Amino acid sequence: MTRTRLAPSPTGAQHLGNARTHLIAFWASRQAGDELVFRIDNLDSPRVKSWAIEQAVEDLRWLGIQWDGEPILQTDHQRHYQQVLEFFTETSGNLAYPCYCSRKDIADAQSAPHESEFRGEGVIYPRTCSGYRPGDTIRNEAHCWRLRAADETLSFDDAVLGRQSCNPARELGDFPIATKNNQVTYQLAVVVDDFCQEVDFVIRGKDLVASTFRQLDLYRHLDRPAPRYAHVPLVLGTDGHRLAKRHGDTRLSYYREQGVAPEAVVGWAAHSLGMIDKPEPCKASELIDQFDWSKLPAEDTVVDTERLFSDD
Repeated sequence: MTRTRLAPSPTGAQHLGNARTHLIAFWASRQAGDELVFRIDNLDSPRVKSWAIEQAVEDLRWLGIQWDGEPILQTDHQRHYQQVLEFFTETSGNLAYPCYCSRKDIADAQSAPHESEFRGEGVIYPRTCSGYRPGDTIRNEAHCWRLRAADETLSFDDAVLGRQSCNPARELGDFPIATKNNQVTYQLAVVVDDFCQEVDFVIRGKDLVASTFRQLDLYRHLDRPAPRYAHVPLVLGTDGHRLAKRHGDTRLSYYREQGVAPEAVVGWAAHSLGMIDKPEPCKASELIDQFDWSKLPAEDTVVDTERLFSDD
């Protein structure tokens, strides 16, 4: 049996785009007879909102999404994070190195760092600190730890996008696995999280394809099998950008406050994915049999959020 997961981040409210991705995970797992577990990705402590954890659970229940077992917190895995981090920084040889560079240092580097071709990934790290070798003195100043990205082609077959390939070293660059505060980064944490929860099918937005290649690199070094992946289309505003405040209030809690029924949100999501002919109100549980990966669109969905659930 395959295990999929819901993993909302409590750095803010869940919005329409989050809702559709969560519904896809629910429909796909239930249609296949698989397990669906719930994890709150609360590791990003400076940005985590205390109210957002409870609200995320409430939002998903409001949508009619059901999961297996009790929700767990990502921070429950701290002991496992440190064990894996020690492997990369102390016992693995030369897989990672301390990096003292600031963002300004990277931007000003004489080696003229170039932008990654992956949207939103920014400047590729110019490997300024990569000369470190085991036994070298680690300076008594703030530093993160970077993984030496694989200089080879990594590939995976995506359930939505098809075959995906990337050379992480050339197209993404060496990336942090621990911050200057010695806290593991998202890339390392999510690998440990999914392994601890025995997740073997990851469903998430297609803006995270670059992260998948970084995580495949980590799985390779840990000698662990990577999950299967499905990177689903995003929900965009009319300007072609991801949903933000400029597109109006798209929080699920806002729609609840305005009296929008959860069935309306579910029906909109199902229609946008080609599961039903019209955006008619439906319960999430009623659409499980309608889900089909082969019919899922690869292109993003553009919505006029100001008129989406209006009576006009």
